Amino acid sequence: MDVILFLIFAAIAVICGFNVVVQSHPISSAISLIGVMGSLAVLYLLLGAEFLAAAQVIVYAGAIMVLFVFVIMLLNAGAEIRKGRSLLAQVLGIPMLFTFLGLMAFFTRNMFPGAPDVHFGGFRHGTALDVGRALFTQYLLPFEVVSVLILIAIVGAVVLAQKEME
Repeated sequence: MDVILFLIFAAIAVICGFNVVVQSHPISSAISLIGVMGSLAVLYLLLGAEFLAAAQVIVYAGAIMVLFVFVIMLLNAGAEIRKGRSLLAQVLGIPMLFTFLGLMAFFTRNMFPGAPDVHFGGFRHGTALDVGRALFTQYLLPFEVVSVLILIAIVGAVVLAQKEME
């Protein structure tokens, strides 16, 4: 049953990811990206990482996507204008894609020959306690650096918005 759910939600994530790139209207792309984020949350649940699944839905599918949609609406971005496609890109696009995917699979398989198999529900370190303990012990410095960078970005956005209003 887990394999069937995995295949269903993996297919949904891939289809929505493809739709993000193919859509010409930015709002449709953002909605497709929400589909990708929701599918990834279900995949996290299948692996046994409940906290990561909840964070995926709350942070990415919720807050970040609301921010994306707000910025798109604020900029009043319209649909993308389609231009003529290159004949070379049309002829070589799909074969080059499959060549790239094959090479990636080959190198990934050869770089990690003894990698353990994935067992559904086998990951037991995704609880809030484990994530919090790792975040505030092992990853405290990167966590604080990211916090300062986000604060700098917020101050920069306020300064830039202040200059535009004047």
